[in-house]
Amino acid sequence: MDGNFRMVAKTLYGFEEILARELRNLGAGEVRIGVRNVSFSGDLGFMYKANLCLRTALKILRPITSFYVRDEKDLYKKIHRLPWEQFLSTKNTILVDSLLKSDHFRHSLFVSQKAKDAIVDRFMERQGSRPSVDLKTPDIRIHLHIQRNQCEVALDSSGSSLHHRGYRKATNIAPINEVLAAGLLLLSGWDGRTHFLDPMCGSGTLLVEAAMIACNIPANINRTHFAFQNWLDYNQELFEKIVQASLNRTREFNFKITGFDKAPSAVRKAIENVENANLSEYISIDQQNFFESSKSTDGPLHMVFNPPYGERLSIDIKEFYGNIGDTLKKGYPGTEAWLICSNMEALKYVGLRTSRKIKVFNGKLESRFVKYEMYQGSKKAKYQKEI
Repeated sequence: MDGNFRMVAKTLYGFEEILARELRNLGAGEVRIGVRNVSFSGDLGFMYKANLCLRTALKILRPITSFYVRDEKDLYKKIHRLPWEQFLSTKNTILVDSLLKSDHFRHSLFVSQKAKDAIVDRFMERQGSRPSVDLKTPDIRIHLHIQRNQCEVALDSSGSSLHHRGYRKATNIAPINEVLAAGLLLLSGWDGRTHFLDPMCGSGTLLVEAAMIACNIPANINRTHFAFQNWLDYNQELFEKIVQASLNRTREFNFKITGFDKAPSAVRKAIENVENANLSEYISIDQQNFFESSKSTDGPLHMVFNPPYGERLSIDIKEFYGNIGDTLKKGYPGTEAWLICSNMEALKYVGLRTSRKIKVFNGKLESRFVKYEMYQGSKKAKYQKEI
């Protein structure tokens, strides 16, 4: 794997442009946007850096080959031919994941089993022993993507999804995915140049991701392991250099990041997660009902939050979302407020005009990420001042 090679970063729907921008800022070459993925080129060190630093990537795949395949027998034969001993040893545990978009291949588990058989049979024939399968925490993850009759084979350099940052030990009901949180923050334009508030912070994910963006801290600095560390060509010295160089690019943050939650248990969990992320000096969390609060900082305030949608937490939608609009209008002048919601009817009860509305997905729930601009004084006065 010397020199530059092609890689694919997988992401959530709607985050492709943000991920492409992240990759370009990191120094990736040949960045090309796909659907829920962005392909790019870089060397081994860049693969390490991408896993460590990208905020909106779920996985980094390293493609190793692509070929035409007719049926399961043909798949077995062509997988068997590949020089797997260059990538793993009999001491490694493996797992094959398959994604199928084909009329000829319909059962992903069967395809994964066939590919696994081809790999272990090759080792048995050449070395007399074979790698074992581990369905939970394999050393080596192999990814097959069959589109019609074209099969792409890739190594998963990340292992478990990169939204597993390593800091979130305690969660509440319906916690927001870390990659989704980071992507929403970047979509909102958060750059660490104002005060920040999450008024319904739950387990604190948006707060932690906001602080990491503000301080330019690598997204996965708290993660203990990546799959590439099990590869035969893993270069620990190079990885340590990448980590140190990334930490050297952190910056100071001179504003306040605050979280509210009315549930004492949520506040405790959020504080614990913030401590796990080593960000307590930047983030303060208070037990407080947002609907009884008002803006406590001078100057612009950036607000991003994930209110309950009525999916897993029972609320009176009309009253709850009406209170969101009333609280923003009465208590938060000079605030740019963003929220994500999958209940389109609920958004009507906010009673405020949205200045932006972006389609995103929270898990399988189609959602909208909406922006409300709460002006200091009237919007007319602001406009006259600007001109």
